[in-house]
Amino acid sequence: MREPYDDRTGHARGMTRRQVLGIGGALGLMAATGLSASAALSRRPPITGAELRSAVPLPPAFQVPLPLPSVLAPVSTEGGVDRYEITQRESTAEILPGVRTPLWTYEGTFPGPTIESRRGRPITVTHRNDLPVPTVVHLHGGRTPAASDGYPTDLVLPEGWPDAAHLRRTGEGGHGPEHGMHGMRDPRAVLTELTRDYTFPLDQRPALLWYHDHRMDFTAPAIWRGLAGLQIVRDDAEDSLGLPAGRRELPLMIADRAFAADGSLDYPALDPTLRERPGVRGSYLAGVLGDVILVNGAPWPVHEVDAARYRLRLLNASNARHYEFEAVSDDGRRLDLVQIGADQGLLAAPVTHRRLPIAPAERYDVIIDFSHLPVGSRVRVVNRLGSGRTRDVMAFRVVRKAADDSRIPRTLSNELPAWRRSDAVRVRDFSFRAGRMRGGHGWLIGGLPFDPTRSDVTVSLGDVEVWRLIADVHHPVHLHLVGFQVLSRGGRPPLPHDAGLKDTISLRPGESAEIITRFDGYRGRYLFHCHNAEHEDMGMMANLEII
Repeated sequence: MREPYDDRTGHARGMTRRQVLGIGGALGLMAATGLSASAALSRRPPITGAELRSAVPLPPAFQVPLPLPSVLAPVSTEGGVDRYEITQRESTAEILPGVRTPLWTYEGTFPGPTIESRRGRPITVTHRNDLPVPTVVHLHGGRTPAASDGYPTDLVLPEGWPDAAHLRRTGEGGHGPEHGMHGMRDPRAVLTELTRDYTFPLDQRPALLWYHDHRMDFTAPAIWRGLAGLQIVRDDAEDSLGLPAGRRELPLMIADRAFAADGSLDYPALDPTLRERPGVRGSYLAGVLGDVILVNGAPWPVHEVDAARYRLRLLNASNARHYEFEAVSDDGRRLDLVQIGADQGLLAAPVTHRRLPIAPAERYDVIIDFSHLPVGSRVRVVNRLGSGRTRDVMAFRVVRKAADDSRIPRTLSNELPAWRRSDAVRVRDFSFRAGRMRGGHGWLIGGLPFDPTRSDVTVSLGDVEVWRLIADVHHPVHLHLVGFQVLSRGGRPPLPHDAGLKDTISLRPGESAEIITRFDGYRGRYLFHCHNAEHEDMGMMANLEII
């Protein structure tokens, strides 16, 4: 049985201040006792972090219409390659009714524009950095060559960045040994000024991907300020399944935020300019939570639907908040959430849930059927891990009867890999826990904080490996380049929502898990890391070298 918890702090009610500091503040508990203390935390709720409280009046739930991100048009389609241009720039938007909020954006909007792409048709995206700090773009879930994967030191420098001349002098061909963050040097860093071309071959299964900033030490505040957008990969096989489509397919980027008294996004950065000193104030070291739930940039929105099936493409783009979704009608009926896909595309067969947990950076592809509801019905999507205002997410209102020829096939995909334990050439163990780094508090993988110059894991192209992961508190672990399958949790079979091919696994407090993957696609330097963005910025990343 779960202990009661306080959604404001993210910890169990009744915990002492010493215990709270040990998990979410000073982080000393895990550093002192290591993973032996994990069992004691196994009953804690799957929330890690502290919540900011907005200083402006918040609107009632379910009044703002759900916006849908615009679809970006290519500037060229010549030569079998779709070419796009995106400018990263400061903008303002009316997120809360009547309140103007400054943002960092892709193309002036939050979320950024959606890129619609086809499997096997390459795209190139030219990013221009008109922001006041360096940036990096990572296509999360992309099967991407290392040069375009968005390694955290491969910076796009803004025009006139004060260190640019020095960086050019200290390397050849745009390679500089120093990226200017946290005093670290990276001789392999690739720096460009103002613009950079990112090339994505899209040799991968159809799936919902997302792109976001990945700059070393400052990923969390950059995403918080708005640097996130969607990319959808499609193919003919998926199109032929008869799944809900068109206006009955809804991409939903879900993220929490908090607002300061002047309407700006509140964030506890030690350096609000995001130029020099990384990190957050002590009580937020375990993760930053907001008290406003945004869906596609709108607070607790409502969307009018037909009495028909809808396909919801769900992304948790929150820095640290976990959700457990449930769809409930106003008369108390719970609607099935039929999962058809995971991070890396379609499942082999549908899986039906009543509640669906989703950690930061995870994606779920689900179908919800409104056909049995009378016109005028309302269905709320609620977060069973929330309390107060964070318990509500969004609502659907059934406004008309309509024909529906969509279907949910019993077989969705027959191209999932069939990896077996016996295929693995090695088994590796990784611990994800709090600890000390550079004289302060941080988050470590295998007892070490991130260092871009250190090779943590080296694998040969094509190798199959089993990784055993163990956590102290909640850590959503993400692998770049490859998808994986979950073999076990705590020595038991995977959970129902672990089905399919994933690139992010949500480790619960005190939990161990096994995953299996094949390291194919491309050679080069990649990453694996916790996708609690504050953990990531404070050391919880490691290098993955594919040779």
